[in-house]
Amino acid sequence: MRRLTFGLTLVLLCGAEPAAAQTAAIQAAPAPERAVPKPAKKPTAKKPPPKPSPIARELFGAATAPAPLAARSIGGYAKGCLAGGVSLPINGPDWQVMRLSRNRNWGNPRLLDYLERLASDARAHDGWPGLLVGDMSQPRGGPMLTGHTSHQIGLDADIWLTPMPDHILTPQEREDMSAVSMLKDPFTVDPAVFTLLQVKLIKRAASYPQVARIFVHPAIKKALCQQAAQAGKERAWLGKVRPWWNHHYHFHVRLACPPGTAGCDGQKPVTGDDGCGQELANWYAMLKKAAIEMAKPPRPGAKPWVGKPPLRMAQLPKECGSVLTAGGFEPPIPKEGDVPTALAAMATKDAGPPVPVLTDAQLKALTGNAGGDVPLPDRNPMR
Repeated sequence: MRRLTFGLTLVLLCGAEPAAAQTAAIQAAPAPERAVPKPAKKPTAKKPPPKPSPIARELFGAATAPAPLAARSIGGYAKGCLAGGVSLPINGPDWQVMRLSRNRNWGNPRLLDYLERLASDARAHDGWPGLLVGDMSQPRGGPMLTGHTSHQIGLDADIWLTPMPDHILTPQEREDMSAVSMLKDPFTVDPAVFTLLQVKLIKRAASYPQVARIFVHPAIKKALCQQAAQAGKERAWLGKVRPWWNHHYHFHVRLACPPGTAGCDGQKPVTGDDGCGQELANWYAMLKKAAIEMAKPPRPGAKPWVGKPPLRMAQLPKECGSVLTAGGFEPPIPKEGDVPTALAAMATKDAGPPVPVLTDAQLKALTGNAGGDVPLPDRNPMR
């Protein structure tokens, strides 16, 4: 009995010692730190969006003299600029420059050489009395305030399909005289004005190896295809002649980038297809649709077409900034949406008449018959 009592006492004593030690340890341990709330972050002020760079056409349109740099076409035909531009004399032995107030008779020296040779060859070999030269480029190239999206690198030129008069035009005549439309209706050339002389001129213009493209109205392209088929001669030159909207009173010459020019973005060479097949058929389908839409009265509440937003300086090649300011030129930077009077004055009258619109009878014939459609004219009379 004594042994049992002694054992129980020992167990109690041994069990109490660790418990006491644990209690002491707990009492001696430091109290846990209370979490201190972090101060609330102050809202950061939002930075205003960066100010957009200036509209390029307003700056390049203000330059009245070329950049005093080595001649060079920079960028692409519709996104670039021109260094070292040269002006085509307003009068030559076989040409005259039109719309002098626009100051757009500038280009790469390669373009001037081409125009002078074309004018001379066309008179000597084709009986063309002389070129009436429309818009080329601005003194420093770049986007134009009115009229074009291309013509930016000094390798494009518009040539009227109206023969040059037999006298030197006055400055006022060059502003007021209108080019003659080659169209009888939206789909057909007028044989009274579009003759073999115009055919020879366009063929001559396309014959030089430095030419990349020539743009004409689809009806003119069709007439050229038909004339070449009748002549039965070499047709490779037709591949350079491409249909494009609104080229019914002039043709647009585009030269390839000069060989070895860095930073000039040219077009792909033509494939060898003369473009008189499916491509022309596709254009006539688009032409018909456009003619029908133009002849219809405007829909109530329809928004006017405004086109793409204008190019800004940041969208052009970086070198165009140096071209713009070369020689110490400081273009005025207008406020957003404000066009200075001097620049607005450049918006002179169009060089030629608008595209013909379908008459009511023509519109009804195209849209009002039982089949809902009639074939487009399949031939353009040629004199």
